Amino acid sequence: MDDDWMVEWRRCKDDDPEWPVIQSEVSTAPFPFLLRTREGWYIEPDPLHSLARRLIAPTVSLLILTLLVHSMEPGLVKIGFLSEAIAGSYRIGPLDYPKMLLVAFPIFLLPIVSRMVANLRDIRRQNAYIESPLESPVISLVNERNGVRIDKMRMPLEIMANRARIQVGIAVPERSKVLEALTRKEGRQPAPGMSTQLPERRITTGEELGTGVGEAIPMPVAHQRVLLLEPMRVQEAGEWVDIGGSEVSHRLKGPENLWPGSIYSAVIAIHWELVIQAIRDDGTRMKWVRPLKMPSREGLEEISKMAVRSGRTELSD
Repeated sequence: MDDDWMVEWRRCKDDDPEWPVIQSEVSTAPFPFLLRTREGWYIEPDPLHSLARRLIAPTVSLLILTLLVHSMEPGLVKIGFLSEAIAGSYRIGPLDYPKMLLVAFPIFLLPIVSRMVANLRDIRRQNAYIESPLESPVISLVNERNGVRIDKMRMPLEIMANRARIQVGIAVPERSKVLEALTRKEGRQPAPGMSTQLPERRITTGEELGTGVGEAIPMPVAHQRVLLLEPMRVQEAGEWVDIGGSEVSHRLKGPENLWPGSIYSAVIAIHWELVIQAIRDDGTRMKWVRPLKMPSREGLEEISKMAVRSGRTELSD
């Protein structure tokens, strides 16, 4: 919708305002920066990341409530709302500590501890994959109207496929073209929503475009290829289809909205991909991602609501 986030690809009109003109190659093949970050085997983040994210709100609320009650403790005890046994304190060494805070603070630390444990597990799984990488599966696909058909699939011996789906989204624009459109120059104050570009040797995730802000969670290891798949910021997917232990062909449908076919430019890139979830023989949950070249289609309609997603890796599903 015009009053919300909007992406539009159309011909120029005579009554268009004087927008910056950006010269860019237009192709139906994925650009190299997408192939570096969205092709091959990926390790699914530990489930503790999602648990830790859900625990943040209640644990912070509990700590704030405990501090609030502690600040009003004399009045609450006087009116009988709080007993002195609960509102008392424990002496540890030369200092007294409120009883309620001694209970609430360890609970507040649960999300942090869960993140630490999950990161350690993710790092161990990534290092194990680097020591023993997997071969690429052999997959034969046939494009259909709004999806694909898997006619043949042979996975590596040490892994078992569970389910598959196709998804489509809009890739992050190239940094140089975004700065050009905003009439900004590299090396000066970055545009709103963009971070300062980092030296390439310091980049360990898919943030080489400098369009994201914040820490990388889950933590990736230093490797020539990113092993944790980040979701596209605009992404919509079809339904999961169970493919485990079956040799028959499978049809994977696209999302309910009819998206354009594969097309790539420096500013707008419509990217389709096949995602297969699998489990390795050591119990590691994996994903195989392969870009799809979907033909252009007719009868496209306006997608009224853009499917904007979080960039968190643990929310990639």
